[in-house]
Amino acid sequence: MPAEWTAEIIGQMHLHGITAKSLAEEIGCTPEYISTILNGHREPKGAEAKFRSALESLIKQKAEDI
Repeated sequence: MPAEWTAEIIGQMHLHGITAKSLAEEIGCTPEYISTILNGHREPKGAEAKFRSALESLIKQKAEDI
């Protein structure tokens, strides 16, 4: 079962138009691995902090592009 934080990440991705591919590039892994974590199939240590940091960075980049 996915962790609650993954739903928050998915929601923010949707609201800000951020793809799994761009999140994966920011983190340094594959989009498939992103999907595996967001769907609750893996729960690596530190994933939440890493995902939140990468997402925050991407949101800031998008805001600067506007």
